[in-house]
Amino acid sequence: MTPASDDLTADFIRAEEAHVAHNYHPLPVVVAHGEGAWVTDAVGKRYLDLLSAYSALNFGHRHPALVAAATAQLGRVTLTSRAFHNDQLGPFAAALAELCGKEMVLPMNTGAEAVETGIKVARAWAYRVKGVPAGAAKIVVADGNFHGRTTTIVSFSDDPQARDGFGPFTPGFVSVPYGDAEVIAAAIDENTAAVLVEPIQGEAGVVIPPEGYLRRIREVCDERNVLFIADEIQSGLARVGTTFACDREGVVPDVYLLGKALGGGIVPLSAVVADADVLGVIRPGEHGSTFGGNPLACAVGRQIVDMLSSGEFQTRAQALGEHLEGALGALVGAGVTGIRVAGLWAGVDIDPAVGTGREIAEKLLARGVLVKDTHGQTIRIAPPLVVRATELDWAVEQLRLVLAG
Repeated sequence: MTPASDDLTADFIRAEEAHVAHNYHPLPVVVAHGEGAWVTDAVGKRYLDLLSAYSALNFGHRHPALVAAATAQLGRVTLTSRAFHNDQLGPFAAALAELCGKEMVLPMNTGAEAVETGIKVARAWAYRVKGVPAGAAKIVVADGNFHGRTTTIVSFSDDPQARDGFGPFTPGFVSVPYGDAEVIAAAIDENTAAVLVEPIQGEAGVVIPPEGYLRRIREVCDERNVLFIADEIQSGLARVGTTFACDREGVVPDVYLLGKALGGGIVPLSAVVADADVLGVIRPGEHGSTFGGNPLACAVGRQIVDMLSSGEFQTRAQALGEHLEGALGALVGAGVTGIRVAGLWAGVDIDPAVGTGREIAEKLLARGVLVKDTHGQTIRIAPPLVVRATELDWAVEQLRLVLAG
């Protein structure tokens, strides 16, 4: 970079740091343009995006079909609130319900809103259907989880950075080790409303549970009359080579929590999807959102569902994921201590001898590759599903060179 471009980048960063709350620690790059799997910064340097906005950009930056759907809707109507009907919500909900094999959709905006909504639905179901005494409902969750950062959600987080200093916390949650379905079974009692888990834990570093874990949770929930809620906000919508991560074990939860990629990287859009005997417990006035189900988001969401229906992106993620796993596997023992790969989603554990995850991410940034660290020594790789095999190979080669020093 030239001194002038360095100064321009620094000016953008200084303005942000001066006026935006410091709730993130971003890498020092200022993105100004994106297309497909690539972004360009404010001074014209290109980067391969291997984060996809934490899987919100599964279909890449500015996918033409999604931009067209949004543009067409922008010319018609963008927001009505749920005080009125709009001509996009019903068709979107019908299409999404069909994709999930369910009957009803409760639309919201963000992933955390979907989780909060799922919690409310589970508690209402416990009181109104299962017969749990008022105020006694419990939800079983997993250690190492990441479901968002609202006050209720961090109440059952074990991440001190998200939790410490934000109490008092919401009761009603029982946390057990991730990956062991028998401890879930042992934690369930007559007041348990639901089991809430990520089929693959994303923020924890793409932690994949043992084979059979999800199937056993499904069995236990059926046996004990408990809802199985799958947080597919990061793992869903073709990221892992199947429409949902639960599909890897042939499991259908009672409730899907969806978000991120559902809005195509254009608008926030999330949803709780379940059958009528579950979502039907919510009555008018008990839950809502001014922007939830807005026609602009629903128009984009309809296009996402249409794109997923062909299976093209699922197949592509599976094939490219196998390719990526082979390339990353060659680095184990050469600066990498372990990898976990599911479709186009990988957690790469960095040997402390060569640096922290943050340090490796910064060195990759200098080489034109965007990744993000988590939990100290892990970097996550989650490229848009439109990425090419040759681009993945180039990115892994940059990682190899960084690790080699």
